[in-house]
Amino acid sequence: MTTNSILLIILSLIIAAWLSYFQYYFKVKSNSKVNLLLAFLRFMGVFGILLLLINPIITNTTTELEKPILAIIIDNSSSIAYLKEDKSETELLSKLQSNPELKEKFNIQSYQFDFDFSALKKLDFKGNQSNIDKVAKDLQAINRNKSFPTIVITDGNQTSGNDYVYSFGDANKVFPIVVGDTTKVLDLKINQLNVNKYAFLKNQFPVEVFLQYSGNKSITADFQITQGNTVLNKQKVSFSPSKNTAVVNVLLTASKIGTQLYKASLTSSEKEKNNHNNTKNFALEVIDQKTNVAIVSSINHPDIAALKRAIESNVQHKVTIVKPKQINQLNDYNVLVLYQPISEFKAVIDANKGTRLNTFTITGTHTDFNFLNQLQKDLEFKMTAQKEDYLAMFNTQFNLFAIDNIGFENFPPLQNAYGTIKTNSNTNILLWSKIRAINTQAPLLAFSENQGSRSAYLLGENSWKWRLESHIQNDSFEKYDVFIGKIIQFLATNSTKKSLVVNHESFYNSGDAIEITAQYFNKNYEFDQKAHLNITVVNSKNKQTKTYDLLKGNNAYKVNLDGLNAGSYHFTVKELNSKTSYSGHFEILDFDIEKQFVNPDVNRLNQLANITKGKVYYPNQVDTLIQSLVTDENYKTIEKSSTSRSPLIDWKYLLLLICSFFAAEWFIRKYNGLL
Repeated sequence: MTTNSILLIILSLIIAAWLSYFQYYFKVKSNSKVNLLLAFLRFMGVFGILLLLINPIITNTTTELEKPILAIIIDNSSSIAYLKEDKSETELLSKLQSNPELKEKFNIQSYQFDFDFSALKKLDFKGNQSNIDKVAKDLQAINRNKSFPTIVITDGNQTSGNDYVYSFGDANKVFPIVVGDTTKVLDLKINQLNVNKYAFLKNQFPVEVFLQYSGNKSITADFQITQGNTVLNKQKVSFSPSKNTAVVNVLLTASKIGTQLYKASLTSSEKEKNNHNNTKNFALEVIDQKTNVAIVSSINHPDIAALKRAIESNVQHKVTIVKPKQINQLNDYNVLVLYQPISEFKAVIDANKGTRLNTFTITGTHTDFNFLNQLQKDLEFKMTAQKEDYLAMFNTQFNLFAIDNIGFENFPPLQNAYGTIKTNSNTNILLWSKIRAINTQAPLLAFSENQGSRSAYLLGENSWKWRLESHIQNDSFEKYDVFIGKIIQFLATNSTKKSLVVNHESFYNSGDAIEITAQYFNKNYEFDQKAHLNITVVNSKNKQTKTYDLLKGNNAYKVNLDGLNAGSYHFTVKELNSKTSYSGHFEILDFDIEKQFVNPDVNRLNQLANITKGKVYYPNQVDTLIQSLVTDENYKTIEKSSTSRSPLIDWKYLLLLICSFFAAEWFIRKYNGLL
């Protein structure tokens, strides 16, 4: 409150007192108690009005103590129970949470993790994945721009996510408490097995297996790959303390069509503590056909290489790049990609009139749009010589096939000639184009289906930047390559439209997310948002049956079948109103990644502690950890003062009080006959 306000308040007191005195005591003979009460009421009422007119600013200062945060993270994955450390972890957590010195100094936040990261609930040690990388990212998001220590009670064995050693950064100290027996024991392990998802009938496919040994003596182990009771490959592998890894490369023959299950195993005469990591089941789909794609271009452009890599990321697809005048036999191909067609493409187009291959046309700044107008009737181009950059907008109503928005709106613009593009009634648009923030109402990626022939149009060059941007956003080309693969899959078939389309994998690893998606279309081939879909899953061995409803998403119905045991399953997806159904099968391979470990990963936990300037502790050193945190001067309670300023006129009750004073004065004067 300012000095002027204080002086005005004093003046108001004097004025209110003088008016009260003048009203009830000046030249008044009676000095009764009633007059005193009336004078007081008049004084308070007048003083209140003058206070409102002065409207002083009231300043209120509050002080609060903010304790530093102590994050305690506990591993809830099944590897803890397998290593028989679940009881030890629970005791450590209880000891840290109940320590009075820690509670007095820190604001303790307790969390648990397996595949997900969440506030501490109930520990069951049944998590089928460990993702310590997610712990680091989510913890930093929760306590952004704060300095705090973190205690992680874990075995350090991560089964999903990026390397957690570098995820925590060096801003906050991490103190891992290592649980599990660190004593090295003899152990043979199939560390990793690489195999393609698909192979072609009667072709050989490679299997690459990484083997690992832990022990202090030389041994010889037997490695073999079997299918059922048949041994497909068997060989001996030698290990020693100095040679503790080996790589085995095997070529197997795909002799049957369909999902084929195999088992790799590594055994020896030595006794091991953990036999779960000695075997690994794997599977692949054997197919008898391959999609051949011809990319026809008269120019060299980075788009062509990016498109080839994206298409061939699916082993069922093979790409050949040819010049328009070099292509001889169209019967060798299933899909024709016309990259920036010009009049030189006429021979190819004429040849395709007899072959009727589905086409994927990509335009750009080198395209002859007059020639393109003559080739097809799906789109009508009226373009100028001026170049323009076009951004993408995802069409959520697109329903030709299931596709997710992979972040098209964040992709760099494609370059094309400036002009107008009109579509006919048979054209379905997946991506609209816009110039900066202006929607052009023109397509950027469109599809057409007419009399059994299918066509796709990407209206702009530099799509190689899209693939690169997708990798930046997702640390992988996978999402973009799947997007291109679905376009090729759409063009590679001329099958009639189906009202129920179901997407699923042929096999899954136990512990993986088992998601099946479906789309149901009405008679106009429009996505039906009122459909009622369910799925019945039957275990082929014990005939156990389970039924689930599919939940509607943006442009597909989805169901998550996590929790099914390893085995072979048949399923039927049915639309209950129309009775339309689809049947299929899948395999769940028996593989528990959390049972692959015999020791905690002390080396990586030590790296994590060193990078963050923390320290590794063991369960018997928890008292030392508590004492070091309590005495650490880097973490102190902060005293925060907050000041609030509010004008007196905002006090609503003051006005009510003033009215009460004047009302009381009036009633008392009326009662005593002074009016």
